[in-house]
Amino acid sequence: MKRQRLGRLVLLGQLLGFGLTGHAADSVTNACLKNPASCAILTGKEAAAPATKGAAEIASIAATLRLLPTDMKTRVERELVECAERADFRVNIRRFAGDQPSREQCQEVLPGWDPCGKKVTRAMQLGTEKHQLALQCIQERFNRLFPGRFSLEQRYRYDQQTRSTKLISREEARALRKQDCGEELKGTLVPDVVIHSGNPLEALAIYDFKFPCPSTNQPSWTKYPEGHPHYPENQGDMYQHALGAVAFRVAPNGGVH
Repeated sequence: MKRQRLGRLVLLGQLLGFGLTGHAADSVTNACLKNPASCAILTGKEAAAPATKGAAEIASIAATLRLLPTDMKTRVERELVECAERADFRVNIRRFAGDQPSREQCQEVLPGWDPCGKKVTRAMQLGTEKHQLALQCIQERFNRLFPGRFSLEQRYRYDQQTRSTKLISREEARALRKQDCGEELKGTLVPDVVIHSGNPLEALAIYDFKFPCPSTNQPSWTKYPEGHPHYPENQGDMYQHALGAVAFRVAPNGGVH
């Protein structure tokens, strides 16, 4: 049994590019064998967080193992930036003959309303179109490069009181969106791209596409307004709180932030 647990631990370390061998593997494995809950975390099994003094240490070990290997990170981010640039170019060709929209064009309020009765600006319309193209691009590329290791627009519900996170299926989200324009979904988190271990709750890195309008604006995280469940945090902070991984912004002109 001990040998099997060690094997699973080393395999996980190799999968995440950690290369656990020698003293490092022995130290972590010994701690794991002394505490079954720790073993459960390190081997990816579900287990209730132990209400002991060792809980923080166990969580720290788990977080250390959940790292995106450098070579994989480089490839992921190169593909993300290329897809962002491609989406930005294609939409600007279609809407502005290849030019970048001006500040005045970005601020233009479009005629009509969205399905929930809110006004839509040109910047919002362009951002939606560019997001769709960028995500289609990533879907095609990551299906080939990292099958089963990423999620696109996965919705999460994070409880700040219990610090627990759960997945919301697309079917559940669609059903809730029909009720009061998705009021029940307020406060849920939908990062564009999550790279994970194979389980969307075990994030290794989080990425959000940002298409500033005009392009001279800096890509920034959305700040939650007063009265919102996540006020005064911003979007990136909440991604990191909920999923325990670093969140990055991807922009067509500025790369990865």
